[in-house]
Amino acid sequence: MRSYNVFRRKGGEALCCAVPESHAVPRFVGGRRWTFGGKIEAAKDAPPGFDDRAAATAVRFNGFYLFQSLDERAS
Repeated sequence: MRSYNVFRRKGGEALCCAVPESHAVPRFVGGRRWTFGGKIEAAKDAPPGFDDRAAATAVRFNGFYLFQSLDERAS
């Protein structure tokens, strides 16, 4: 599994953006609407809703992976 930095959008939708540590953080994450949510270094670190296979595909095309966290603590 690849290591990711996770950013959470502030608000009720629990939207997250996972960015591989080897990639630049997308510009849209740099605003005040997003906060650093931690790191994923192993499958056990992944928040509910994170899909490693989907992340690998999204990163290949976009450089990041957007997903909705199913973790109630994310809001």
